[in-house]
Amino acid sequence: MRFYAVLVYLFLYVPIGIIVLFSFNAGRHASEFQGFSTKWFGIALSNPFVMEALKTSLIISGITAVLSSIMGTMAALGLQNARGMPRMIFDSLIYIAIMIPGIVFGIATLVALATALDFINPLIKTLWPVFLGEAPRLRLGLISITGAHTLWTTALATVIIRARIQGMDRSLIEASLDLYATPWRTFYQVTLPQIFPGILAAALLNFTLSFDDFIIAFFVAGGRTTLPIYVFSSIRRGVTPEINAIATMMLIISLTLLFTTQWLLRKKR
Repeated sequence: MRFYAVLVYLFLYVPIGIIVLFSFNAGRHASEFQGFSTKWFGIALSNPFVMEALKTSLIISGITAVLSSIMGTMAALGLQNARGMPRMIFDSLIYIAIMIPGIVFGIATLVALATALDFINPLIKTLWPVFLGEAPRLRLGLISITGAHTLWTTALATVIIRARIQGMDRSLIEASLDLYATPWRTFYQVTLPQIFPGILAAALLNFTLSFDDFIIAFFVAGGRTTLPIYVFSSIRRGVTPEINAIATMMLIISLTLLFTTQWLLRKKR
């Protein structure tokens, strides 16, 4: 079994290691290692298209992490007090949202947004005052990607934060209420400090998922280009050491956030 486990891990990580290795290639060909160099990292960071795509991905990921953590916290606190059939139904919906394939989620989100825009844009045009000029037209772009990623990651944030809530000391909450603290003050001074590591871990994990996502963003991006979409568009013309360097930097960011998330999930307060 150990031998098969080693084979599985080699199958998973050797291709990733090759990409990291060839990102330090001094030559121009991605498949021929011609010496050690970090020049392709500088070339990638000086590419305006890469930096614009990186900026877009960071904005989307940051907003997604904040919104999904807030909504996930509210959902986790609300479900904690639910009992019976309502809790079972909402639990099932949360896990179904996590298990739905990304391509299905992307197509469903695209259809929903296209239908909504077909209804909203004519309505805005009808109600828009004439003296203000031409009515604005809503399109797919930054907001649609952020909304889709937020919906996608909120379910995962709810699961992570609920696990933290179940492990906290509820006697402190009861003591706070016995001392005539308001529900809001109890949440701010007692509940929030206990579940904050879970909230932060969910935010970091959702930031990583949003930053790395290609499938959902590809369907709802409109004219916007995130970093994964840029990489996909570039490799259709051939893999270069610059693409390897971009992939290595994305890998480092993702692993850093994932290890931080794991540390926060295990942290005891």
